[in-house]
Amino acid sequence: MTPARPAPPLTPSLTPPLTGAYARLSEVFPGLRVTEWAATPPSGDGWVRAAALAAGGAPLDAFLAWEDAQLLRDYGQRARPDVVASFALHRYAWPACLLFTIPWFLYRRVPRLPVPDVFYQRELGRMAVRVHSFACLPDDPAAAHPGARVVADEEALRDEVRAAVAEHLAPVLDGFRPRMRRGPRALWGMATDELVEGLWYLGHLLGEEPRAVAELARLLPGATAPYVGNAAFRSLTGPDGAALPTRDRASCCMYYTLRPEDTCVTCPRTCDADRVQRLTAGA
Repeated sequence: MTPARPAPPLTPSLTPPLTGAYARLSEVFPGLRVTEWAATPPSGDGWVRAAALAAGGAPLDAFLAWEDAQLLRDYGQRARPDVVASFALHRYAWPACLLFTIPWFLYRRVPRLPVPDVFYQRELGRMAVRVHSFACLPDDPAAAHPGARVVADEEALRDEVRAAVAEHLAPVLDGFRPRMRRGPRALWGMATDELVEGLWYLGHLLGEEPRAVAELARLLPGATAPYVGNAAFRSLTGPDGAALPTRDRASCCMYYTLRPEDTCVTCPRTCDADRVQRLTAGA
């Protein structure tokens, strides 16, 4: 991987290379809106800095308390504290991974976003980022922008995706870890699932699911620590002979603790016959 060089100060010319990707994200998935900030970070009720979640203090306590109340409203029962933390981590990590994978998927540009530069407002489905630098390929029109870090080829750019996501998520996982009954491998298994399933879902919304599956398989082929395993996609055959993409999660989402009679469609405990039935039920 090409070593990162110190990022230059943010300038207005840095904004366009990522704005288009985030705008397209919101077009197909209105539940998440990403904006960019330069000098003044967002403030007000509901906004939390990713660095504050990573610190594991009062902001994380408030984040978990909101999740606890939400689960009680949704399921009519109180979840275990570690389950609350697992759901809360998912609520943050799933959109956070899209900050990196959507610009990469659409424009072959990968931002570096350490936790001080990202804010989240979960009730409104909004994130705000401060972009200092991004990686791109040599033939990218944005390669001349201040802050652009040109890498050699597609594999080098995949290295940038893996490194940028890990740089952002590692301190967040450390902040959540004391609240969860999971070790580092299980937490990175969860991070792997968030990285894969976010882009997989957005690929479907963009009408490019096969490409998203192929790109993710190349991004996570296995042996790419700290991520656990590979993208784990496989194909099932529907009643009409059509191929149905599925995958096996690297971690448990803990949903069974609230609904023991149910499992996620990507849970390794869900048999293939049930997967086919559920994947074709709405067809």
